[in-house]
Order: sequence, then C-alpha cells, then structure tokens
Amino acid sequence: MEALFEIGLDPAARGSRDSSRSLHRQLQAAILDGRLTAGAKLPPTRKSAAYFGVSRNTAVEVYERLLHEGYVVSRQGSGTYVADRLPAPPPLPTEDSAPPGRRLNAFWLREDTAEAMNFWRDRPEPPSAPGAGSPVDFRPALVDSRLFPFEVFRRLSARQLRGLERKPARYRSPQGNQGNHALRTAIVKHIALTRAVACRPQDVLVTSGAQQAFDLLARTLVIPGETVVAIEDPGYPPMRVAFAAAGAKLVPVGVDAEGLMVDQLPPDAGVICVCPSHQFPLGVSMSARRRKALIEFARRRGAAIVEDDYDGEFRYDGSPLEALRTAEAADVVFYVGTFSKCMLPSLRLGYIVAPEWAMPTLVAAKNCLDWHCSTPVQMGVAAFIAEGQLARHVRKMRGIYQRRRQLLLNTLQAEFGEWLEPISSLYGMHVAALAHGELDLELAAEQLLRYHIKIHTLRRYYLGTPGRAGLIFGFGAVDLPEMKQGLSGLRKVLQSLDDASAKTAAGSGSWQIRR
Repeated sequence: MEALFEIGLDPAARGSRDSSRSLHRQLQAAILDGRLTAGAKLPPTRKSAAYFGVSRNTAVEVYERLLHEGYVVSRQGSGTYVADRLPAPPPLPTEDSAPPGRRLNAFWLREDTAEAMNFWRDRPEPPSAPGAGSPVDFRPALVDSRLFPFEVFRRLSARQLRGLERKPARYRSPQGNQGNHALRTAIVKHIALTRAVACRPQDVLVTSGAQQAFDLLARTLVIPGETVVAIEDPGYPPMRVAFAAAGAKLVPVGVDAEGLMVDQLPPDAGVICVCPSHQFPLGVSMSARRRKALIEFARRRGAAIVEDDYDGEFRYDGSPLEALRTAEAADVVFYVGTFSKCMLPSLRLGYIVAPEWAMPTLVAAKNCLDWHCSTPVQMGVAAFIAEGQLARHVRKMRGIYQRRRQLLLNTLQAEFGEWLEPISSLYGMHVAALAHGELDLELAAEQLLRYHIKIHTLRRYYLGTPGRAGLIFGFGAVDLPEMKQGLSGLRKVLQSLDDASAKTAAGSGSWQIRR
C-alpha cells in the first residue's frame, strides 16, 4: 500500500536548472524539522512528476544524494525511507539572527516551581559501587503494578468497549460532562464503604487524576493576589504549585503528632489544604479534637477545606478512621480521591466530592480544560468497582502492604535505633522516620544511589525552613527481599557516615561518644 505524503513543496519553474537543488533542499529541511519522521516512506520516483513536478531522473538524483548524506535509506523492493539516525543538524543561528523568544509566564520559570514539579525526578545515578545489587525504590506513592489483575481489567474493559460499539456514547453539551454516571455511582458506593463518605453521584466530578483535581480547585477557589491558602508543611509540593499558579498567597502551617496545627492557621485563610487521614509525608492522622477545630474555623471564617485522601483505602491497625468530609461537613469540605494508589497511576483518574454550591463552577472549569476524561477508561473502572474487583484487589494489597510495612518497622526499630525513629502510622503506603541528632541524610541519599537505592529525605517536602530531618520509606514498589537489600545498603551508608564523622572529630582533638 502506498504511503500518504502530505508535505507541501514549492516546485521549481518548469525547465529550471535549479529543480534538483530545490527539491533536495526542501526534502532535507522536512527531514530535519521533523515533518518527515524516522521511517517515513518517500514517494516512488516513478511518480515524481505527480508529487514533485520533476522528472524521474531528477528524483533519482535527489534520492541518491540524500542517501549518500545519510538522511534516507533504501530498502530493495520496498522503497526509500527516512533514516532512523540522522547526521548532525546544521549549526543553530547566532544570537543576533535568532528570532525573539516567546513571552513565557515568569511563574513557570521560577526555580522553586521547577523544583516542586520535578518532585519525582531524581539526579542521575553515579557510577555503581562494587557489589551493588538490583534496584530498590523506596520513594513514596509508588504502586507495584506487577500485582494488578490486568486480565480481569482487560476483560471488563473489552466488554464495555463492545457495549460502546453497539450503542455509542451520546454527545452532550459541555456542561453535562461531569463524568460517566456509572463511574460516579460506583465511586459513591466505594468511598461510602471504605471512607464513610456519604454523597450522591451528582456530588462527584471525575478528573484526570488528583493533580487535575487540585488544579481545578485552585482555579475555582482562588482570587489571584487575594486568596490566602494554608498548606501543611511539610506537604506535597505539586499540590501547592497548583494553588500558587492560580495566584494564591501560600502560608505554610506546621504539623505535629495530631496533624495540622489548627491554632497556627492564618486568620484570613480562604482555603486550607490537608491530608487528615495519613498526612503526606509524615503519616500522622489528625486527631478528633483538631478535626472539630478545623471545621469550626472554616465555618467561622468562610474558608473551604481541600481534603487529599490519596491512600485512605489501606488501613492496617485500629478502628476505621472516617474521612474529614462527613455529612455534617459536606458544605465546607472538598474531598479529593484517586485511583492511582488503589489501582494504577497510568489510568489518570481521580475525583472531587464537592459541596452542591460549587459543583457548577467546577464542571465549567473541567470542561474548559479537557471536556471530560476518557469514556472507555471511565466505563472500565466503573465495571471493575461494580463487580467487586476493586474491593478484592484492595483486600489483597492490604495484606501484601501489611507484611512489607511490618518488616520495615521491625527492622527500623531493631537495627536503626541510633539513627532513626519511625513515626507511628495506621494508614498508607509509606513510613516516615525522623533522624536523631545531626545526621547528613542528603549525603546518605546521594550515596545510596550508587547502590541503586532511591529514597526521599524529608527536606524536599518543606516549603518553609525544614523543621526536622528524616527519611520517607515507601513500600508500595518494594517486595520483601528488595526491602531487606535496601535496608542493608542504608545501614552500610549510615555506618560509613558515622565512621567518617568520628575520624573528623578525632582529627580535630574533640571527643565523640558513640551510641
């Protein structure tokens, strides 16, 4: 089958001696600027008159020159194709001749914005240390996709696609795109059972993950330059970027063993962002006393609360802890959930349970961004929930994560007591551990990369001055053998830092008492 060729070329004047040079220059430019991509097939020379307005001999001459220069390859019996590897492009224009730069919003050029949005990107790994084992990833919020029931999800999704084939989805006005009704109904049942959130399908807006939920809430709740947004510190950096980009005045508020310090909230806070069930990254749960005080503050000050419940399905000990968004608090709390942790991040599906007074505005903002999320994906997830597969998967993962969590806690308590103190946590997929004394955890994390071990320090989660040093141990993507290997590597690194510190102290003539 003959490939399509839709590249616009300027034909040389009939009979012009410049036709060969002109055709060569235009095809070369189309290859270099990407209009003709690697593997693209060029028209056959026998049809050169129709495509290029030149004779076949001229086209053959141009193709041979491009072949000699390395821009194309010839496949016998098949044709001429753009090469996978191209020669070095011509030098870029000098600064004097370069076109003027586009006007970019300075917010996205700021170093703190780039740092927060590159939250998951780590520095390149240095050369491996001798004996470095297989990779171990302790970063939080990662999911072990190897354990997801792909076969079940594939079967349910295929059934939904066949249903769409028989009865295509109806086109609705943009204002009707709040999310697939079957999915919103399934979400209502799921969060009622797992998080005690009582709501109706009309209270739910489906989003492209939790990050889009934060962006939508920032767009609709923030008046640029006026609205004060209180955020937990330490907290989740990409969330605060969404509010900062909308023009909010961010105010970091401390977190202790009872969660957000409500008595430190700025009196003019218009929005308060919290993770009450499993604070990110410390892992503490907000006490009942603080929850009551937070709701009272929001009502008294006319503020909105954004509740990020990113991994609330995974509870291990104690009685179930209800979400902050109860029936009594439904008028002030925006509940944000996601399927990234309980299913797969690649689904890019989340949701907002919003007060009735805010839903029309949120839907309008969502429609402004992308109209709606993928209908087939929404229908597949709806069927996965409705048939009980999500509940089954969560139960299985709770058991797996519980074993990983227990091994992590036991090892930290038994072997790392002189360096780290884990924070008690009943929920989630990670454990935070605070450092004792002056421990250079930034250097430790950097050295761990030589052993293919990735881990986050607490420093990267702070907006203000870091209050405590610590490490965040995610166990979502590390199985038991990998966890043992990673903890062994961490112990070696911490011990080496202790030894180096002892030598430095001895060299300076001071005493150091070893614990």
